[in-house]
Amino acid sequence: MTGALNKMWLPASSPSSSPALCCHGSVASSSCFPICRLHSVGFSVPSSSLFSYNKPKSPSTAHAHFPKSGILPAAHGFPWTQDSITHLPRRQAPINSVFPKTSAQVSSVEDLFEFICSGPLMHKLGLTKEQVADSIDKWLAYGLYLCRLFKLNEVQLGVPEKIRFYQYYVPVFLWCEDQIAKHQAKFKDVEDAPPLVIGFSAPQGCGKTTLVFALDYLFRVTGRKSATLSIDDFYLTAEGQAKLREENPGNALLEFRGNAGSHDLALSIETLTAITKLTREGMKMKLPRYDKSAYSGRGDRADASEWPEVEGPLTVVLLEGWMLGFKPLPAKVVKAVHPQLETVNRNLEAYYEAWDKFIEAWIVIKIKDPSCVYEWRLQAEVAMREAGLPGMSDEEVHCLPWLKDQECFCIYLISEDEFHNLCHFLQVRDFVSRYLPAYDAYLPTLYSEGPNGSAPERLLFIEIDEGRNPF
Repeated sequence: MTGALNKMWLPASSPSSSPALCCHGSVASSSCFPICRLHSVGFSVPSSSLFSYNKPKSPSTAHAHFPKSGILPAAHGFPWTQDSITHLPRRQAPINSVFPKTSAQVSSVEDLFEFICSGPLMHKLGLTKEQVADSIDKWLAYGLYLCRLFKLNEVQLGVPEKIRFYQYYVPVFLWCEDQIAKHQAKFKDVEDAPPLVIGFSAPQGCGKTTLVFALDYLFRVTGRKSATLSIDDFYLTAEGQAKLREENPGNALLEFRGNAGSHDLALSIETLTAITKLTREGMKMKLPRYDKSAYSGRGDRADASEWPEVEGPLTVVLLEGWMLGFKPLPAKVVKAVHPQLETVNRNLEAYYEAWDKFIEAWIVIKIKDPSCVYEWRLQAEVAMREAGLPGMSDEEVHCLPWLKDQECFCIYLISEDEFHNLCHFLQVRDFVSRYLPAYDAYLPTLYSEGPNGSAPERLLFIEIDEGRNPF
């Protein structure tokens, strides 16, 4: 191995001082690790993935020749040079750590190969050991990129990081590559193919934003132009949200942003229609963004001057959201779940035309118990506050007047910091409780039937545990 490769791929900072991978769906901000310092290595990986495998070159994985290090030697043909490093701008958001400070040495690629093949997504994606063995260089390259993205030393990855990278993010990336290949095959000229829109539906806090962040990075460093959108980007303005609140007095589900009815569907249609037309060099557009910190946390659409610009030709658009794919149900069904959900259900009827019809491939992340969202959201809030990032403000604790009235009494029992932590904890519970009726009503149908218009071969279900890892 060359010294240049050693220098490039082994971060100088120790794992304990580097930001770890987000656990709840958020990604790094400037105060966690500056996105402008992230770099990508410019090489192009062929569009064919493990899914285009025909016949193994070796009859047995026992005869596969692996390098003894987790780092690819230069002889494998990837032109990694300092000259190929370019800046990768990226949307910023907070990050949470789920990884321990201690690390485990990756002893050999053979060990990593066995670890990859033991992953729960192998069977679901139809991957075999022979396919992994023949494409081990890809797996190693993608793993190295993720280590660089999250500032981790690739020879000192602990089990949580290895699971997240090699049993989750990389397999999902390969599935996305295969979906892109199928999409482009429908067109005589690949240049005429519009970008494939992949939808990611998952409850809050389960890690979808970080998954999308990692996939977007892998697309970029392997020579594909990608763009990311969240349904949060399409929330009503502060003025529109106030009007919605006035039109639905007493409906706690529409008091704040989140549920169906609190989105600007016209903006959604306009944006998704325009972005799927970015098929040529020089074609540009700005993507809307939402500022959740505005108005003491009630939020408002960010000024258009702050919207990021994307340029064609795009290969893929990654659209994520907690309620993507939800389908309206009979009124009596939703009323049985929550009486105030009936209005939300009626609003949901217009959402297929605004979001779902643009999505050709789907990834649905399944959870066993929606109540996990409470803990995940609280972890996100604690991590943001500890990092000095804006979480829910003290002003947002307006829904707890009875607790505010008892502040003097509470101070005698607990410290001021503990009191504010309690306020924030209860506020998180209140915030999440406004989403739970929709989870209870719509997740069973989403999990049993899939989103409207989704084809089985274009739909990937991933079940995750309380640690946000597939099983």
